[in-house]
Amino acid sequence: MPTPEFVLHLRERVGHHLLWLSGCTAVVFRDGVAGDEILLVKRADDGAWSPVCGIVDPGEEPHEAAVREVAEEAGVVCAIERLVWMSVTEPVTYDNGDRTQYIDHTFRCRYVSGDPFPVDGEATEARFFPVDALPAMPPVHAERARAAIENAPEARLGRDWLTTGDPAR
Repeated sequence: MPTPEFVLHLRERVGHHLLWLSGCTAVVFRDGVAGDEILLVKRADDGAWSPVCGIVDPGEEPHEAAVREVAEEAGVVCAIERLVWMSVTEPVTYDNGDRTQYIDHTFRCRYVSGDPFPVDGEATEARFFPVDALPAMPPVHAERARAAIENAPEARLGRDWLTTGDPAR
């Protein structure tokens, strides 16, 4: 997966030490024949299905990064409906030893145009799935999709809502 230039510059200085980065997830909905569908990509790095995720560039608004990532990874134009969840991931250790942790902004998005296809090499497939027939996903990605599907009136804060169901926790 391509690493943003600013992360490469940081890695030159901090090596494999833990980096705190901003991330975004776009859960893109469109009206399908049998109801709502969600755009998912099959990740090139691990073969898992997920909503489109990415790193927010320095100075970039998280919602703008989400729209950019959908276009770059899946060739689809989307519009942000709203923030549905903001949480901190567990630390991630990559194969090369780099460590990161993300504050993730999960957005519910609406499809505007485009036929999904893997654009930049970060995905091997891109397609819409009916909400009631999603493929298996790693828990972190399934949780983000669930937050967008549930579409609670307030944005979820933190990870506690997964066990308590309380969006304010």
